[in-house]
Amino acid sequence: MSAAAQQTIMCVRTPASLNRLLRSKPMQAPQQLSITQPAVSQHIKALEQELGVRIFERINGQLVVTKQGEEVVKCAKKMLGLYNNLRQDLRDSRRLTTHLTIGVTHTAESNPIAEALAKYCAANEGISIKMITDTISNLYTMLNTYELDLAIVEGRIADPNIHYLLLDTDYLVLAVSVNHPFAKRSMVTLNELKKERMILRLPDSNTRNLFVAHLESNNMSISDFNVVLEIDNMATIKDLIRRDFGVSILARSVCLDELKKGKIAVLPVENLSMMREINIAYHNDFKQFDVLHDIMKVYNETLRIYA
Repeated sequence: MSAAAQQTIMCVRTPASLNRLLRSKPMQAPQQLSITQPAVSQHIKALEQELGVRIFERINGQLVVTKQGEEVVKCAKKMLGLYNNLRQDLRDSRRLTTHLTIGVTHTAESNPIAEALAKYCAANEGISIKMITDTISNLYTMLNTYELDLAIVEGRIADPNIHYLLLDTDYLVLAVSVNHPFAKRSMVTLNELKKERMILRLPDSNTRNLFVAHLESNNMSISDFNVVLEIDNMATIKDLIRRDFGVSILARSVCLDELKKGKIAVLPVENLSMMREINIAYHNDFKQFDVLHDIMKVYNETLRIYA
């Protein structure tokens, strides 16, 4: 597959984007791909002939990606990721620098990992890190297509291409305002929690899913609770808790700064032992093990500040 074909496939990897490109004005296509609409069609047709498959097909006047086309897109993303990594590695070798792209979940973004990565960069001249925040499923996709070097994730998945290094062990807690009646308690029951206004992460978050799974193991459902707000932004959730607009189930690691400053209180929920691993995930051909262990060392040093 030529570089031009890869670029074309990546820019038209959905029928909607291809339709927009083919229907755009003559001067708009070059802005998107640096090539004209006829060239886009030629690249796709040539690639289909080379591979012996149909990448797109037209159904009821609409372009649809075929099953084989989805595999082509997936492979093109990997090839483009590897090519971009090669270019970056060659630039780094000339400049004696190291660039890393690290993906984190919204939970990891709010725990000491961001501070630890900043300290790691400050202590190592020539190290540059780009941090990308996304859902855990998207992080694994980007890891497999070489768009990420590392990902900080909760738990593990069964993927032979992904290896893990245990970074920390975390657990979910009930987070409340310091003025809340629960703040002085050592534990709260599920029946007591049902009476509270709950502010939770979105349904696709790993934190939310872990809480729901433990509820179901106790023959309960999230619908049994008074969920008044669902928010994806961790800072917003903690701010609303601090101002006593509700309570939330959060990873304890995201509350360390607020706990140290006395801004919120946390406590366990009876019969819910919501433990999980925080891991550094990396592709099986990632060989910079000194980087992994250096990040772990800085992370553990950062944790001591909050102990």
